[in-house]
Amino acid sequence: MTRGRYTRIGAEFDGDGVNFAVFSEHATGIDLCLFSPDGARELARLPLPERTGYVWHGRVPGLVPGQLYGYRAHGPYAPEAGHRFNPHKLLLDPYAKRITGHPRWAEALFGYNTAAKSQDLTFNTRDSARFMPKCVVEDPSFHWGNDRPPAHTIAQSVIYEAHVKGFTALRDVHHAGHFLGLASDAAVEHLLDLGVTAIELLPVQAFLNDKFLVDRKLTNYWGYQPISYFAPEPRYMSTGQINEFQHVVKRLHAAGIEVILDVVYNHTAEGSELGPTLSFRGLDNRSYYRLDPENPRHCINDTGCGNTLNLDHPMVLRMVMDSLRYWVEAMHVDGFRFDLASTLARDDNGFQPNGAFFAAIRQDPVLSRVKLIAEPWDIGPGGYQLGAFPHPFLEWNDKFRDSARQFWRGDAGLVPDLATRIAGSAQQFDHSGRSATSSVNFITAHDGMTLHDLVSYSQKHNEANKEANHDGHGQDYSDNMGHEGPTDDPAITAARAQRKRNLLATVLLSQGTPMLLAGDEIGHSQRGNNNAYCQDNELTWLDWSRADTALMDFTRRLIAFRAAHPVLRQKRFLHSRMRDTDGADDLIWWHASGQRMTAEDWQDPALSHVCVELRTASGTPAYDDLEYALFLVFNGGPEMHVALPRPPEGKVWSRHINTAAPDAAPETLAAIAHVPAHSVSALVLDAEA
Repeated sequence: MTRGRYTRIGAEFDGDGVNFAVFSEHATGIDLCLFSPDGARELARLPLPERTGYVWHGRVPGLVPGQLYGYRAHGPYAPEAGHRFNPHKLLLDPYAKRITGHPRWAEALFGYNTAAKSQDLTFNTRDSARFMPKCVVEDPSFHWGNDRPPAHTIAQSVIYEAHVKGFTALRDVHHAGHFLGLASDAAVEHLLDLGVTAIELLPVQAFLNDKFLVDRKLTNYWGYQPISYFAPEPRYMSTGQINEFQHVVKRLHAAGIEVILDVVYNHTAEGSELGPTLSFRGLDNRSYYRLDPENPRHCINDTGCGNTLNLDHPMVLRMVMDSLRYWVEAMHVDGFRFDLASTLARDDNGFQPNGAFFAAIRQDPVLSRVKLIAEPWDIGPGGYQLGAFPHPFLEWNDKFRDSARQFWRGDAGLVPDLATRIAGSAQQFDHSGRSATSSVNFITAHDGMTLHDLVSYSQKHNEANKEANHDGHGQDYSDNMGHEGPTDDPAITAARAQRKRNLLATVLLSQGTPMLLAGDEIGHSQRGNNNAYCQDNELTWLDWSRADTALMDFTRRLIAFRAAHPVLRQKRFLHSRMRDTDGADDLIWWHASGQRMTAEDWQDPALSHVCVELRTASGTPAYDDLEYALFLVFNGGPEMHVALPRPPEGKVWSRHINTAAPDAAPETLAAIAHVPAHSVSALVLDAEA
């Protein structure tokens, strides 16, 4: 072994050997362990010969891609001081581009003796190598050909949140349930036919099956327990090669579909101080994790997962940034959704929207040009931060979700809230130069009930998770509409179908960036389970053989309608301001009587409808003012008659969307329009016949 280089962290093949470099500030030595092709035998243990700053490095001539390896770290085992070095534990390289599988749970994975009364203060000498997956030296080069990112603008975007396995596990395609299944003709054609512009994948970075789940014979299905930030999840690979993921991205790009990754940089799968020693903890616990300053034996747990990654440390921040750039540059992904993003912006002084992590991303020439989405909350102090993230971040808007659910459930007094959400949630997002597209509007996501369950169950039913139904969100604002669960009652079935259409229409007719949950468009049910994180089975896999084709057709129609009308997807906020082009207000709230809404109207608890006339925002250049107006009616009450605004000369109001008659052709309406009960109508100014 020679000294090698410290400038490129990770295992890098250079043509006739491999350079290894790994960060540890507090280690006294790092051993590189080389393994046989089957991972069963440790062939060599080589101390890295050089340390430059906090990077340990060395080069092994003759090694080639495919070589299996891991690390062992020497240093103090002093939990009271935050140090947990234990050379008996084989450690994953934080920069590994591939790992061979998953840890097999055993006492040896823990740095301490789990049966001891003093627990983590003891020292476990059992060797963990035979229970650990091995890292694999990889050359991530790939023949991309003429691959180009689709580069849809945010205003054009319709995001489709999906699970790699669940999307195709029950589909008759090659490599069903794996990365390559996403590249199948059936998968790509469905996305194209639906009209979405981006697929947002639940975590694909390698993750852990939690011990408590394995003990219950369950599986970490969602993937929010990362053990490697560069390696693709092994269970999604058919052949074990990382180029499978690259092939998927290339195929989706060729179809004009972007790929966004849900990433988890707020914590790792090693959990609290009582968790296993798999990688970061063994390499440098005090650097990689935020620890209690009063008692460094304990991790700070702002995530609810036992630990919090320490992005205040420059080398940990560098790891995250290197990981993000790797997925953009080597894997060609188009953006990221950051799980529990409030954690990433918190330092010892609390939430810092312009803190190190966000400042680093915003100035980065690679990352600043991709799509960035924040989940704007965690369980830490001051954790709820909707609207507080800097441009260019978009944010998941749970206020939109809850207002829409409550309005269509029939809760009183929700009209003002729904109106706010329809107009882009300006109260949260109209500041600091942010766009009206900053709000990611959704009704459902992976976490919570599916759309079908939202209208079929009034209570969560998580018994399959084996936590006595105590897990999962306690307030879904769901409604079984007269019967809990499946029913043959045609009236209930019809009412449920219409409410699903209403909820989908609310998402796709509102200002902001719409997101749909995969399976909602085909009526997928999880039988009332609102926390299916551990259900890797037919409860979560999409059953395409039972697809609700009528609902899918209507969803497609809504997406196409949104794409055809720029008024629905504006960057500027609408504030009822006069337009220079025609002197009309860009946003007008109407009462069904034909009068503009008054303060008294808004405060009427019995009010159950929202009528709004939309135009291109005031201040928009004339060349972007592409249509006259739309008129939307969200009727949460009984059937009614709505007085329509007087159309310009030569124009008539035509109803193009009617959730009460989803298959109806566009119809010209008179001055007084009949609006069915519990429905959404979208009217367009068409040329008079």
